[in-house]
Amino acid sequence: MSDKTTMPKTFSPNRTRALTLTGLMTAVLCILGPFSIPLPVSPVPLSLTNFVVYLTVYLLGMKSGTVSILLYLLLGAAGLPVFSGFAGGLGKLAGPTGGYLIGFLFVALIQGFLMERFPGKRPADIAGMVSGLAVCYAFGTLWLDWQMHLTPAAALAAGVIPYLPGDAVKIFIAAVVGPKLKARIRKV
Repeated sequence: MSDKTTMPKTFSPNRTRALTLTGLMTAVLCILGPFSIPLPVSPVPLSLTNFVVYLTVYLLGMKSGTVSILLYLLLGAAGLPVFSGFAGGLGKLAGPTGGYLIGFLFVALIQGFLMERFPGKRPADIAGMVSGLAVCYAFGTLWLDWQMHLTPAAALAAGVIPYLPGDAVKIFIAAVVGPKLKARIRKV
């Protein structure tokens, strides 16, 4: 019998394309993630990682975007120097900034959910990035507080407040560039 519905797909251009884009965005995270600027007021460096996370979700959606970020975290946990300051290993994930790194998964899930629920709606895209970042910051700040034995106010001052202006700019740029990149990639 040759029922097409029961035959396994060995090659699907859409699946191959999705896997390729997932790998590509993981590579972009791995390349740009290590570049950071240490701040004297915080153990958390300034980086472009969350900006790349926003673009990853724009291009891949919630599911594949989350997979890409998970792959990035696993590569870093395995010891590849893909985290800020060209660091890697479980120690980096367990250290003071580990909560923010894990928090990128929340950004992907929340941003992706709102983008898929309200496709093509820029306010929803921005709300997803802001909400995801808020959850990332909450998770990261609690982790930083616990790791460094800080007060909640000191953890916020060290891990959130200095980054808010830059994050607003990253979200704005991602909201402008993300849809354009997505449209260009769909044409390819």
